[in-house]
Amino acid sequence: MAIDKEVLDQLLVGRDPQELSVKDGLIDDLKKALSERLLAAQLDDHLESEAAAGVGNRRNGTSQKTMLTGSSKVSLGIPRDRKGTFDPKLIARYQRRFPGFDDKIISMYARGMTVREIRGHLEELYGIDVSPDLISTVTDAMLETIAEW
Repeated sequence: MAIDKEVLDQLLVGRDPQELSVKDGLIDDLKKALSERLLAAQLDDHLESEAAAGVGNRRNGTSQKTMLTGSSKVSLGIPRDRKGTFDPKLIARYQRRFPGFDDKIISMYARGMTVREIRGHLEELYGIDVSPDLISTVTDAMLETIAEW
């Protein structure tokens, strides 16, 4: 999946090209926005599955977590639920290091992957088994974010 040239132009407006990958630059902003969108989609999926099971649960704000990526530190708002049953798959509890984060996210876009391929990719990279419904929810949320950018 290629990112539209117009979207890239919008992202670059008012930014110095020399500072795109520096700390707190465009790349860090994209990592933060995409990660938080993925986490929110995971919580949505979790709450929907609990609602289907008849368990009353809802969002309860976020908690801050600083993740170390391959090139920088990114402060993320990790969503929470009231009952404390949400366990994020993308960034697990107590996980602080996300080595090669840039390459992994970019590779998912570059491959033009299907849901099954993404599922296999996540299994290979993070050792997590996620449902196809969760992947669909997450990819839909990411597409919305990319369209907004």
